[in-house]
Amino acid sequence: MKHILYPDEYLPSAYQIDYEKLYQEGCRGLIFDIDNTLVPHGAPADKRAVSLFARLKKIGFSCVLLSNNKEPRVRMFSDRAGALYIFKAGKPGRKGYQRAMELMHTDCKNTIFIGDQIFTDVAGANRAGIRSILVEPINPKEEIQIVLKRYLEKIVLFFYRRRKK
Repeated sequence: MKHILYPDEYLPSAYQIDYEKLYQEGCRGLIFDIDNTLVPHGAPADKRAVSLFARLKKIGFSCVLLSNNKEPRVRMFSDRAGALYIFKAGKPGRKGYQRAMELMHTDCKNTIFIGDQIFTDVAGANRAGIRSILVEPINPKEEIQIVLKRYLEKIVLFFYRRRKK
């Protein structure tokens, strides 16, 4: 049985994922965290993010931004990226992930979540039965509560890597 804190994959960046391969494998919906997954914390959608979402749309994916942030921050990013969004998602609760799949008309089998935090992003995706890809944070500057969680994440990642070998 898979550990609730272990991602299915751990990659350096959301921008280095082989999305064409995921589509060929049958994935149709992508759920993304925003802060430190796609841009530094609080930053607007930059050219790289906008280009990524244009590419994903061209491939054929449906995409939803799933964030625990308030609506103004999430909407600002969504407007530029051209993706659906859910704010105050309550991650790691299941409801936000389930709502995202409803919006995309996908299910657990053809949806993947991509995020940078184990205790919210990965745990929530695993609880919802969705494949999860953990990516390294874009920027080391973070809010204090996240900095503290990163120390615990290092412990989880140590055991995750050990199990993968």
